[in-house]
Amino acid sequence: MNKSSPSVKNQSFIIEGASCASCVSKIEKVLHNLQGVDAVEMNFAQRTVSIDGNVNQASIIRSIQEIGYNAKPMDSESEQDALDEKAHADEAHYRDLMRNMYIALLVGVPLMLYGLFIGDMSVDTMNQRAVWFVVGLITLAVMVKTGNHFYRGAWQSFKNHSANMDTLIALGTGTAWIYSMVVIVAPAILPEMARHVYFEASAMILGLINLGLAFEVKARGRTSEAIQRLIGLQSKTARIVKDDKEIDVSISEVQLKDVIRVRPGEKVPVDGEICEGKTTVDESMLTGEPMPVSKASGDKIVAGSINKTGSVLFKATHVGKDTTLSHIINMVKRAQNSKPSIGRLADVISGYFVPIVMILAVLSGLAWLNIGPQPSIAYAIMAVTTVLIIACPCALGLATPMSIMVGIGKAAESGILIRNGEALQTASRITTMLLDKTGTITKGTPTVTDVILFNEHKEDDIMPLIASLESGSEHPLAEAILSYAADKQYKTSQVSDFDAITGRGVRGELNGERLLFGNQALMNQFDIDVSRGAEQAQTMANEAKTPMYFARGDMLSAIVAVSDPIKSDSVDAIERLKKKGVHLVMLTGDNETTAKAVAKRVGIDNFIAQVMPQDKVNEVIKHQQNGEVVGMTGDGINDAPALAQADVGFAIGTGTDVAIESADITLMRGSLHGLVDALAISQATIRNIKQNLLGAFIYNVGGIPIAAGLLYPIFGILLNPVIAGAAMAASSLTVVSNANRLRFFKAQKS
Repeated sequence: MNKSSPSVKNQSFIIEGASCASCVSKIEKVLHNLQGVDAVEMNFAQRTVSIDGNVNQASIIRSIQEIGYNAKPMDSESEQDALDEKAHADEAHYRDLMRNMYIALLVGVPLMLYGLFIGDMSVDTMNQRAVWFVVGLITLAVMVKTGNHFYRGAWQSFKNHSANMDTLIALGTGTAWIYSMVVIVAPAILPEMARHVYFEASAMILGLINLGLAFEVKARGRTSEAIQRLIGLQSKTARIVKDDKEIDVSISEVQLKDVIRVRPGEKVPVDGEICEGKTTVDESMLTGEPMPVSKASGDKIVAGSINKTGSVLFKATHVGKDTTLSHIINMVKRAQNSKPSIGRLADVISGYFVPIVMILAVLSGLAWLNIGPQPSIAYAIMAVTTVLIIACPCALGLATPMSIMVGIGKAAESGILIRNGEALQTASRITTMLLDKTGTITKGTPTVTDVILFNEHKEDDIMPLIASLESGSEHPLAEAILSYAADKQYKTSQVSDFDAITGRGVRGELNGERLLFGNQALMNQFDIDVSRGAEQAQTMANEAKTPMYFARGDMLSAIVAVSDPIKSDSVDAIERLKKKGVHLVMLTGDNETTAKAVAKRVGIDNFIAQVMPQDKVNEVIKHQQNGEVVGMTGDGINDAPALAQADVGFAIGTGTDVAIESADITLMRGSLHGLVDALAISQATIRNIKQNLLGAFIYNVGGIPIAAGLLYPIFGILLNPVIAGAAMAASSLTVVSNANRLRFFKAQKS
């Protein structure tokens, strides 16, 4: 192995010379055949390729060069540097294409105008032959200058026994030029009426194709705006606190456990945990949620978010490529590179398309030579050239990747991280959505919702007693009581003779007085009459709340209800899902009564209670066996198997890492509106891809017969090669422009 070019697991390269979708299939095929390569994904729209596997750079670059392309490694340590490198390369390419366009049209336009308004571009006399010979040499120089990349690509393809868009352009423009030179050098071998030159076609075609490619490069830059914005969120420096001194250092120098200060208005440089201070943080870059979030000691903050109000110190927990923002950037980039099945179909078709076009061009030329009017050879040359030019499958190759890039970028802006193109496509076809209850529909954190007092007690007297009693309990509901007391700033006292009674509640003594807090069974055990509060407790239970009785001495003093509250926007989001025609099923490990109450409040007709993780998987499989395309949305470790089994798994980003890793799509907001938006973006993107593919197919399939002269016997119409070149450039530009419409997509909220 080449020691100067070590093996690297994940590598990216800028590809130079790839001109159509057939190039993609060739490049991916040769790289797949390299020993050590596990996966290859080429993004034709970006002209980049990502390679997974243990293989050295030299082998990759050599393999790509052997089939006629060039590869430059994107080996910059900084994501911003890599993006800048790509942007500079695109800008230089754009300038080259525009220069080539100006040069070609500077020759082509005057020749075309001469043919239209002054002469007929025929060759009859020696003077005309001499003049046109000089024009031919000038045209040749222009072709070499402005089309050399097409001719080099065509030659490399020929040497590798293949064909691509370069082949079609080189054959089309070359045929027109060679025929014109034959007219000048040896006019006697052609009928008098066929002595017509087509130099303007060669120059104009190259000018228009270069113009189309230049517009495409410019438009491609807009599709990567999502990545550029995400990378722009990364801070370049951090203010580290050491020995009571604050030092500004490069972001690359930050180490784990470094203490960092971030002031109001500054970006958070790395992920961390606040150790001093309070503030509000704008996390819209991560969640899509515009409202700032309050943060205090012990809370986590993430790189790229913006500190709004207070100055805080935090300890670095993730740095470099391990930060949440870096993971998001990497996930978006990988997803933009991936192809859904609809895109792979286009690549396969394009791989066969070019050879078929060449055969059709030859057949159309033969038809004109044998059954066409005189001068048949001139008509044949024009038909062959036009077929070759109009059939270039640029638009077909761009149709899918352009839409995927914009769609996934648009989703990322809304706090929706899509892992790959296949998930994006499948999400558009979901018919059944299974929703976990806790943490997905509800907040996932028990909260005190009701405090009902008896015997003229006041909350300020009763709640400190309950909090004091619960401070010794490890029951999950105790956390809700203590959190409520802390928010109200109630003070707790030391309880004596504390006892936790399994399945019933807790008891203890404070200032010589017995305190009881628990369910009705606990009250019955100590002969406490709860009849006056029984009806209210039952009403709470029917509302998916857990009522608990508090007795002071021998008298019922209060009922405190705790519940996992439904998220404020769950009802509206579920209504949006139902309007989309998605069949909804709620899954929960809770009891039947609670499940029924929650399902009724949010408007879900079908629910399954007391399910275990395997039951959720079985429910997914059952719907899949019924022919449904199943989505699963959850946030917990117990949801991970079902998320992996579903056709598309949606993880609530505020949930566990295990759930997020098991899912295809992550909703960073923690809101079900993100789920509906994800489906809407998926459907809009797939609709956009279909529009692009349909337009490209109609253009190519419909354009070839017209170019071959099918309309000539009926209407006397034969397409000019110059018009074909303009149409080819316009088709690519149309696809790119249509894909960019997705940047303005907004999901309907009602």
